[in-house]
Amino acid sequence: MEIRELQWFTALAECEHVTLASERMNISQPTLSRAIRRLEARVGVPLFDRQQNRLRLNKYGEVFRAHALRAIAEIETAEQRVAALVDSDAGTVALGFLHSYGTWLVPELLSGYRSIAPRTTFELRGDAADSVVDGVRQGRLDLGLTGPRPAGDDLVWIPLRDEPLCVLVQAGHRLAVRRRVKMADLAEESFVALQPVFGLRQITDRLCAAAGFTPHVTLESTELSTLRSLVGAGLGVAITPTTGCPVDRRGPVVAVALDEAEAVRTVGVITPMSGIRSPVVRRFLDYVRSTSHASYA
Repeated sequence: MEIRELQWFTALAECEHVTLASERMNISQPTLSRAIRRLEARVGVPLFDRQQNRLRLNKYGEVFRAHALRAIAEIETAEQRVAALVDSDAGTVALGFLHSYGTWLVPELLSGYRSIAPRTTFELRGDAADSVVDGVRQGRLDLGLTGPRPAGDDLVWIPLRDEPLCVLVQAGHRLAVRRRVKMADLAEESFVALQPVFGLRQITDRLCAAAGFTPHVTLESTELSTLRSLVGAGLGVAITPTTGCPVDRRGPVVAVALDEAEAVRTVGVITPMSGIRSPVVRRFLDYVRSTSHASYA
């Protein structure tokens, strides 16, 4: 049984007319008729009921057509996947990332990569750090851009760059006139912060612990833009990255640099420990690694 015979059969099953089907498939009527007889001989029953010059797909033919269509679709999918393996530009990359990276890092990477691999497509999924990590672990994502480094040894972590962190305070706050502050200066402050599943919240908690206090978190959010608004309303201070987080010092919120050398969020890419089999994903990862540098201010 050949794939082309299945294609001829499905064409005939659709129009139920040998002349029309043979014209559509660009074959002779005798060739089509012989192919159908071979299929019927193989399955052991007629697939069509003959009525003068017309054919009618019978109940056996209906069953056979359903399986033939699936077989044809599987072969076409296999051909597409093999073609993607041969051509490392053609294919799709499922990329997960922290929400805040969607405002600067992801557009930067995709803009640069599209100039060298315009046929690569992307499935973009912004989420919390834990969700991005789980997505890579479970195979829903090819790559994940996250920070800080995830716990566990079942993923490969490749650090790319460091984002300096700052503290956001309301204009008129006692620290708003400062250029730099230490984490210890924030011990008595109320904090607005991301929820604990977010990497930035985990970094904030560690910085506070290193300074000898536990932050008094009064409000939690899932977005950095919300944190800025909460700070502007005088509801607390917030630790945020300086990258992708523009703050006008003349506005209601002021960004003050943190004095600690550890006050950075390392941006990294995570991949499965089992490695990357897809050439299109591997090529994009190579590009991402080529853009890495020690800091990003």
